[in-house]
Amino acid sequence: MESEKCSKCGQAKLTDCRSVIEQFGKDRGNLIPILHALQDNLGFIGEDSAQEVAAWLSIPVSEVYGTATFYTLFAMEPKGKYMVRLCDSPPCHIEGSKAIRRAIERTLGVESGGTTQDGLFTFETVSCFGLCGVAPAIMVNDDVYGNLTPEAIPSILARYRKDGE
Repeated sequence: MESEKCSKCGQAKLTDCRSVIEQFGKDRGNLIPILHALQDNLGFIGEDSAQEVAAWLSIPVSEVYGTATFYTLFAMEPKGKYMVRLCDSPPCHIEGSKAIRRAIERTLGVESGGTTQDGLFTFETVSCFGLCGVAPAIMVNDDVYGNLTPEAIPSILARYRKDGE
């Protein structure tokens, strides 16, 4: 079986936090790069990894946890294979993000903040993507969809469901 590749660098994903962390120097400036690497390789950061990072960088675990929870793209617990993020900025809201939210919730069977029972999708609402010109917009992992209608949501998500099975 071929190992899974990192979406950012194309290297084989590592499967334990220590092997990810040890790729970096012990400089506290490596905190965010380490968190990104953990997220890419493990899918989330988690409490155990936060403690390992703190020990490696000789910083308080509260600093690691504070940084990891401040940035919305870091997850402290496992998420679905596909992250569905809905932009709810004022332009997206004005252009219909509320109807898009209902369509996503109906299609996935979970509310914002939830993960489907099969672990395939996690749905989150975020404050802004910076894609106001194509409002309303969603992202599925790194794929962007704009100028959406509620009717488009089931077919968009069906593509990922098919690929994920």
